[in-house]
Amino acid sequence: MEYLSKQRYEEIAAELRHLVGEVYPKVTEDLAEASAQGDRSDNAGYREARRIQAKTISRIRFLQKILEHSRVISTDTLPKDRVSLLSLVEFTNLSSGARMKFQIVSPHEMDLEAGKISLKSPIGAALMGKKVGEIAEARIPSGILHLRIESITPG
Repeated sequence: MEYLSKQRYEEIAAELRHLVGEVYPKVTEDLAEASAQGDRSDNAGYREARRIQAKTISRIRFLQKILEHSRVISTDTLPKDRVSLLSLVEFTNLSSGARMKFQIVSPHEMDLEAGKISLKSPIGAALMGKKVGEIAEARIPSGILHLRIESITPG
């Protein structure tokens, strides 16, 4: 079971509707046109249309599985004093003194450029459940990071 923000759940549902309602019918039409052009074994247009069809079907199935196995998280049930899903966490790397701020999100919402890290990432997992002032130890490939929680803003 994965938990998603309402916004991300709606984005995934909208992409799925677009693929099923608009993209897939066009792909099917293109495949039929390519198929009508003759010998399929020597038809590059047909092979390309089949590749696009397979890719589209794969994406549709992936999105369906995400929605089937996901629930929208209610922010009312999340703790306010601990790092949890959707928390905006500011912390300091004690070895470098660097201060960072990230929102903890599900793996399907992760976007480093937008300041969103997965709760399953080494840093996200280390921060989960911690309170302001506590030190989290994140095991990363290059060693262990010691991170002091400076502030928590509930999601």
